[in-house]
Amino acid sequence: METLRKAGLRITPQRRAVWSAFEAAGNEHLTADEVFGRARDELPELSRATVYNTLAALVDRGLLRMIESRGAVLYDPNPDPTHHHFRCRRCDRLYDVHVEGVEGLKISGKQDFVVERKSVLLGGLCPECLPAK
Repeated sequence: METLRKAGLRITPQRRAVWSAFEAAGNEHLTADEVFGRARDELPELSRATVYNTLAALVDRGLLRMIESRGAVLYDPNPDPTHHHFRCRRCDRLYDVHVEGVEGLKISGKQDFVVERKSVLLGGLCPECLPAK
């Protein structure tokens, strides 16, 4: 719970239950529904709205990252900006990967954009889904 405190969040039973869902999951990427189900095991009176509000606060404080997925948003408990993602088109598994060259990416043109973060989602076939050689 020290992580929440360091991020400037007040420790409540609801936030503790939501954060515990990620601690128990390791580096697994979870949907809001998965977080809700796991957090309710710890705190049965937890509401879905509270889970969504807590997830938003955790994203806002940089403790979670949102990843667009097929039909759902996944929450990634690894806020390290140097890791990115690869999604297998066959098994739909999401992998954490490190991509070279991301630091050098920039927007071309005459507009003045301030890039605050870079997120890469690669797609293709994972090693397990590749056809046998």
